[in-house]
Amino acid sequence: MSATTPLQLPQMPAIPRGPLSRLRWATADGWTVTLRGMTHWVREPGTLVGALTFPILMVLMFGYFFGGAMQVPGGGDYKEFLVPGMFVMTMVFGMGETVTAVAADKNRGITSRFRTLPMSPSAVVVGRAVTDMISSVLALAVLMGVGLLMGWQAHGSLGDTTLAVGLLLLLRFALVWAGVYLGLLMSGPEGITMVQTLEFPIGFLTSAFVAPSTMPGWLGTIAEWNPLSSTVLATRELFGNPGWGGDSWIAQHSLLMAVVWPVVLCAVFFPLSVRRFRNLTT
Repeated sequence: MSATTPLQLPQMPAIPRGPLSRLRWATADGWTVTLRGMTHWVREPGTLVGALTFPILMVLMFGYFFGGAMQVPGGGDYKEFLVPGMFVMTMVFGMGETVTAVAADKNRGITSRFRTLPMSPSAVVVGRAVTDMISSVLALAVLMGVGLLMGWQAHGSLGDTTLAVGLLLLLRFALVWAGVYLGLLMSGPEGITMVQTLEFPIGFLTSAFVAPSTMPGWLGTIAEWNPLSSTVLATRELFGNPGWGGDSWIAQHSLLMAVVWPVVLCAVFFPLSVRRFRNLTT
């Protein structure tokens, strides 16, 4: 009788040891997770369409329904005042999408299955971040096109316009990590709904729609120091659009703070996201 051939199990790939090899490994795995996210757009286009449509409806509603009653401090077209604020709001609304996607993967056990695979530990969160940044670039491009159709223009130089776009994406990058961390914390739909609901008061309590000088004193101060307001003011200035400047320190240094606030948010939420991901038990 011939000997039975033992069952050969597949060999798990070895984890790279050198720093460059680990970086290539992490990059390849992160891109694979990114492609997974973009594949979902093809299979479920409603998610992407909804993310692109909502800010368009918002800018049209505020620009045409309420625009006639709005006065820009110092004069100017309210639509040109509004559109940079809506760019920032679009970056904020994207955080809810991040929270929803991360929480869905976690609660369905997909994140846990990823953690059992021989893949870079950072690939899941990095891939999610890259996917959301690509979505944000698309949303920003579409909203800019709508703004141009409404009469908005970027009057600044090409360099100033590029810097303004960079500040918007920097803010979104920071909010991605806040969304990843909150998504990893959520265990049910109630928490996701709460985060999505809070986007509105946080976004509206800024200089995106009206000048803080028109608010009660204490409320205007909160709006000025809202990190989103710094990006709103800086992008208005770089685009050459009319807007409220203000005399406070935070308003006079909006360009600086449009960089500082996102960097601080990244410094807080990136390590929190990594730690939370590593400590997941479910």
